[in-house]
Amino acid sequence: MSVQQPPVADPAPAPLPAPVEEGTTAVAPRRTSRARLTVRRFARNRLALFGLAVLILLFLAAYAGPLLTKWDYKSHDFLNFMSGPSGEHWWGTTQGGVDLFALTMRGLQKSLVIGLLVGIISTFLSAVVGAFSAYFGGWADRVLMWLVDLLLVMPSFLIIAVMSPMFRDSSWLVFVALLGAFSWMITGRVVRSMTFTLKDREFVKAAKYMGVPAPVIIFRHILPNMASMLIIDTVIQAGAAVIGESGLSYFGFGVQAPDVSLGTVIADNTTNASTYPWLFFFPAGCLVLIGLSIAFIGDGLRDALDPNSTRAKARPARRKNRAATSKPLKEGATR
Repeated sequence: MSVQQPPVADPAPAPLPAPVEEGTTAVAPRRTSRARLTVRRFARNRLALFGLAVLILLFLAAYAGPLLTKWDYKSHDFLNFMSGPSGEHWWGTTQGGVDLFALTMRGLQKSLVIGLLVGIISTFLSAVVGAFSAYFGGWADRVLMWLVDLLLVMPSFLIIAVMSPMFRDSSWLVFVALLGAFSWMITGRVVRSMTFTLKDREFVKAAKYMGVPAPVIIFRHILPNMASMLIIDTVIQAGAAVIGESGLSYFGFGVQAPDVSLGTVIADNTTNASTYPWLFFFPAGCLVLIGLSIAFIGDGLRDALDPNSTRAKARPARRKNRAATSKPLKEGATR
């Protein structure tokens, strides 16, 4: 018995390219730059966008918030001591009658600036020391790595605590320099390892044979190739610096009076936190929001800069694949 085969349909004709009008030239499709692609992948991460929005709002609140209230972080309201949140004092007052909202916003300013500066300084030190150590090698590598190992085994928290009284009357920028000087060593070793791989590439050898100076090769050809890692490290170091500064200020080794940070605000009101909880919740809540927002931004940057990350891929493609796999098969059909 012969089986009748269904008629074979002619293949659908391929779409013809759009005709080019006379007197015009065809325009080649525009290539997406790496920066634009990174921004697009970052924008697909909702948690990263949420963290970025929270961080921007914290910066706006820190600098625009004091303009909305009549109280200053140094002024005292002698008619309201330890009063709760009200229309007069939005976040209540401290034991000395200081408006807690104005005090927390001032501390938020200082903590955010310190975290940002320490993140930039520590990443710059790690990039320079790690890249120069691996590029030159020899005695320069041995001396710099000996310095890295020495700083790694030294208790940085204890050293900063011991040195803080020496700079008690100095600017808070000295405290920033201390934090930055003790938080770059691990990243420096990572940069050194990556530089060992990059310095044998053809473009680095070509620049060397053309007589380009070593610092130019390092800053123009080697460090830009590890920019993604350095950007992520800056974000992580900034978050760690905010937490570290608050911890040191809590124990009295950080920002000194009359200036304040979130750590000093929390430390000054810890004894009364159990009976007057707003004295602790508002500044501690700001500190938690900073840590969460920076963590979300760091995860988003890691996914956006990693070409193999699946979390940053386009959502429509994933929906299409999921719909294709979940679609029920027709009777008699095979997948």
